[in-house]
Amino acid sequence: MIIVTSESIANHRIVKTLGLVRGNTVRARHLGKDIIAGLRTIVGGEIHEYAKLIAESREQTLDRMAAEAEALGANAVVATRFTTSVILNGTAELLAVGTAVIIEPE
Repeated sequence: MIIVTSESIANHRIVKTLGLVRGNTVRARHLGKDIIAGLRTIVGGEIHEYAKLIAESREQTLDRMAAEAEALGANAVVATRFTTSVILNGTAELLAVGTAVIIEPE
């Protein structure tokens, strides 16, 4: 499955547009990781606990979006975008959306 943020894929043509696909996840912070992250804010630097959490969330949303596209018969997703929103204090949703398409080499 090819997933891109652009409207087209180099050296390929879109032969059929199948429609909107999406994948999302809702994640909550972990108290233990919050304590460690809070200590890191005192000394500065990257907060690895949150970086790992958002990276895992991003991969999960892409996997779910790709599965939805495959269920439609797509072999690619174009115009992929990410968005986030706060659900509750300490809880956030990450959403990936794109257009499922069938492509073939030019």
